[in-house]
Amino acid sequence: MARLRTFHKVIGSGRIHPTEVDAEWTVVTADTGERLLQVSTFGSDSRASIPKVSQTIQLDEGMAHQLRSALDDTFGVQRR
Repeated sequence: MARLRTFHKVIGSGRIHPTEVDAEWTVVTADTGERLLQVSTFGSDSRASIPKVSQTIQLDEGMAHQLRSALDDTFGVQRR
């Protein structure tokens, strides 16, 4: 569970994961009024325990813009 500090593209790293999980997102607000996007994932269907959050990341506005750029680079920019 962490707040993203940096977000960089790496060439030639990664693989397709064999399992799928569910996720949810919410907006959390710091004491300073700063808003963060929080993404939480839950354990896979084969997890022995009851469903619970297994990973959480938080993105501030700057990291969210970097994520949007990465999504646009990967999937193309689509505006409605």
